[in-house]
Amino acid sequence: MTNKFKEQPKEKEQSAKPEKESKIVRSIANVVSGSFLSKETTLQNLPFVFFLSFLAICYIANGYYADDQVRKVNRLTNEIKELRTQYIVVKDSLVIKSKQTEVAKALAQQKTGITESVVPPKKIIVQTVNPKIQKD
Repeated sequence: MTNKFKEQPKEKEQSAKPEKESKIVRSIANVVSGSFLSKETTLQNLPFVFFLSFLAICYIANGYYADDQVRKVNRLTNEIKELRTQYIVVKDSLVIKSKQTEVAKALAQQKTGITESVVPPKKIIVQTVNPKIQKD
C-alpha cells in the first residue's frame, strides 16, 4: 500500500475560475442585451432603485446648496469687513469734528453769532431746609 495524493482538489480550484469568469461574462452580456430588465427580480427591486436615485439627486443638490451657502458667507464676511472699516473712519471723523475747538471754528465760519463761552461754569449748591431729611 502506497500513499497517493488525490488530484481532485486542484481540479475544483481550476474549475472555479472559469465559472467566475463565465458568470462575469454572462452578467455583462445580460446588461448589454438588456435582458436583465425583463427579469422579475429586477422589476421587484425597481422602487428601491428609484429611491436610491432620488437619494443621489438629493445628495448632489445638497452639495450645490452647501457651496452656495459658503460663497454667501464669504461675501457677507467681506462686506462686514468693509462696513467695519467705513464705520471706524466715520467715527474717527465724528470725534475730530465734535471737539470743542473744531465746533468753535465751524461756528465762526458760519457767522451765526454763536460764540464759545469764556466764563467758567458755576457750581449750584442746594441747601436743604430740614437737615434731618436725607435723600436716598
